[in-house]
Amino acid sequence: MALLSVEQARTRILSQFQSVKTETIPLTESANRILAVDIRAEDDLPLFNNSSMDGFALRASDSSNAAPASPVTLRVVADIPAGTSPTISLAPGEAARIMTGAQLPEGADAVVPVEDTDFSNRDAGSIAPNEVQISKSINSGGNVRPRGMDVRSGDVVLHKAQPINPQSAGILAMLGFSKVEVYKRPRVALFSSGDELLEVHAPLEPGKIRDSNSYMLAALIESTRAEVLRLGVAKDTRDSITNLIEQAVQHNADLIISSAGVSVGAYDYVKEVVESNGALDFWRVNMRPGKPLAFGNYKNIPFIGLPGNPVSAFVGFEVFVRETLGRMSGISDGSRHSIRVRCEEEILSDGRESYLRAVIHEQDGVYIARLTGHQGSGNLLSLVQADALLIIPAGVKCVPAGQEVNAWRL
Repeated sequence: MALLSVEQARTRILSQFQSVKTETIPLTESANRILAVDIRAEDDLPLFNNSSMDGFALRASDSSNAAPASPVTLRVVADIPAGTSPTISLAPGEAARIMTGAQLPEGADAVVPVEDTDFSNRDAGSIAPNEVQISKSINSGGNVRPRGMDVRSGDVVLHKAQPINPQSAGILAMLGFSKVEVYKRPRVALFSSGDELLEVHAPLEPGKIRDSNSYMLAALIESTRAEVLRLGVAKDTRDSITNLIEQAVQHNADLIISSAGVSVGAYDYVKEVVESNGALDFWRVNMRPGKPLAFGNYKNIPFIGLPGNPVSAFVGFEVFVRETLGRMSGISDGSRHSIRVRCEEEILSDGRESYLRAVIHEQDGVYIARLTGHQGSGNLLSLVQADALLIIPAGVKCVPAGQEVNAWRL
């Protein structure tokens, strides 16, 4: 089977995925979930004309002649705290003490701040004066937040496919949405395979290594808002691999991801097990690192087999899985966005599309990139030290120092 280009492989994978089903959940559980519908306001915000500060509500025309040397005296006929609905109507020459956020009474069209009056008692529980002197004029609408200033009933305030962040959770509450329709979180079954793998807490043995991929990939999956079903480590036997994949079926997984076992080794049985109850679309991609990447399905559940080397598994996830999970989660564009960077040094490649670990700094408005040590696919430290992946196109074997390439910020 000929190697696919990265773009061909990505297109074939994405064509098999769409958003998972939706569910309605309490607003209290909605943080970081993805909206499945547009949110339209059913009320104006603010709901009523209200004061933007502590002061005195009045008719602006009553303050037109006010000045520090010749203040205007108004009769105070009401005291309006926040949370009440005033029943009075101000007549000319009248004012009402009012608190921040309180509803303006009929007849009032402005609020004079306490600082522009002779009333200095601001202690809690203080009683409103019988009269107040206004020492500064104010225009109609001054210090008033009019009804519908922020949102009009019927306005779309949040859009489908938008993540619910703290701000949007706040406006949902303000608009009275105690429940919200969101996309379900994709359930991703994850396992590693290999007789050489030990649990992270186990003491090292000759010829053995700790299973790092399941922890790294689980964190990557969770970063996309998907749910991880950790299946553990499969031994290099058909039965062990079949047992774990069957657990994914029993847990109604939306996607199965494995690391290792999809190469051409004598003990790499994952492809064989998948094909026993499904099919493989492809299993090699013209990229570095990450050439042995498998895609298919097992009992109609999509399957993506990532390489076993840690950096290859990470890159494979970023190139193919991140956008896939974004699409499943209802996000219209779940991929990373590239920037242009200038290479600090000459970079040699083997002609495959390459994703190289680098650090970026800005100099005179230009992003400069340098590699983080050797680019071996087992060198996870170089990935820890990196803040970007440089993307070297297929067919390019040398990038001269000073040339620009695309990069993903990590």
